Amino acid sequence: MPDNNETPVLDTLTDMIGASVDHNTLSPREFMLVRLAALIAVEAPPASYLFNAEPAAELGINSDDIQGVMIGVAPVVGAPRVVAAGGNIMRALGMAIAVTEAELDELADESL
Repeated sequence: MPDNNETPVLDTLTDMIGASVDHNTLSPREFMLVRLAALIAVEAPPASYLFNAEPAAELGINSDDIQGVMIGVAPVVGAPRVVAAGGNIMRALGMAIAVTEAELDELADESL
């Protein structure tokens, strides 16, 4: 029987994140900082940082917090992973800006 769900992978990831949020004892901000550290440790691609960018921003996590996490994990994961994470975070920010610009262009076109 075909599934009418159009985003099964995204939905599964969202469910997994929801379960981890429900079963942890950290504050939401601490939880997001731990997720960032884990992303750095596993050499996550830019899309993974992009997926977490909005929730992090909503929790007030800023560039100083991100730098602090990067400094904190550097002795454990190594300089190459931290440098790679910096590049991937910058790429994710570029993706986010491109998406925002596209959405703004679409809204402008709709208002004409």
